[in-house]
Amino acid sequence: MNKAPSRLRPFARAADAARSVLKATDAAPPARSLWADAWRRLRQNRAAMASLVVLAIMVLAAAFGPLLSPYTYYTPEWILLNHAPTLTGFHVLGTDDLGRDLLVRILWGMRVSLMIGFVAAFVSLVIGVLWGATAGYVGGWVDSLMMRIVDILYAVPFIPFVIVLLVLFGRNLILIFVAIGAVSWLDIARIVRGQALALKKREFVAAARAAGVGSFTIIRRHLVPNLIGIVVIYITLTIPSLILFEAFLSFLGLGVQAPMASLGSLVSDGVADLQSYPYMLIIPSVVLATLVYCFNYLGDGLRDALDPQDRR
Repeated sequence: MNKAPSRLRPFARAADAARSVLKATDAAPPARSLWADAWRRLRQNRAAMASLVVLAIMVLAAAFGPLLSPYTYYTPEWILLNHAPTLTGFHVLGTDDLGRDLLVRILWGMRVSLMIGFVAAFVSLVIGVLWGATAGYVGGWVDSLMMRIVDILYAVPFIPFVIVLLVLFGRNLILIFVAIGAVSWLDIARIVRGQALALKKREFVAAARAAGVGSFTIIRRHLVPNLIGIVVIYITLTIPSLILFEAFLSFLGLGVQAPMASLGSLVSDGVADLQSYPYMLIIPSVVLATLVYCFNYLGDGLRDALDPQDRR
């Protein structure tokens, strides 16, 4: 093979280097996005994936199960009304003291508890993210004032506060959504504020300021989208605590009104008949515990999967 002339050798070496770079690029594995890498690591977490499957089954059962049953959660069976609760016949999980099918009432209870958990978490998420992002980005006296308000609200006893609201304005689902969500946004506000303080020093925020973009637009388009990972983890870890909070209120008789049922009210009803009919307490308690544990395991798995320090 003829050698290239001496004056062309630098160009030949440059071409060889370019070909080597192209070969290395072709051989390198394709880059993965943050979400694709997080999903890959989440699938490796068996506990989190099992919790996700169980949660999906429970959500589908709560959404469509009552539609497939011939029984309702509010209509007693008059034949069984004067009899003791039963585990036989066509009632898979038995009946309560009014002859109502316990399985249907548990499915409705899951539906109500999940609705309260999701809606209350959404309310707290909207308030907390907007409050924390605004305080962290604006800074100065605005940040100090907004966070002092958060400190004052931390000192308010929330359970008596929610109880007073429910007693004064009535026990309806919408008020329960708003009351629980409006008192549970303080933690996410602090977390988002700390992240906003770090994000506002990044180059893309400085470029947006130099381009004349307004503060509200920067918060909405640049800060909030970069907080999605934290928000997802917060939701999965907050929903079970809100479900337990609603169950506590329903256990005290301050939750949903009869004949509507939630898991907390079903547990409260089961306590009254614990000695004679323990299954009326055990079954809804197991369902409530399973729901809470699955959300906690899923939240832990998402926290590990979305941790940027663990990306490989």
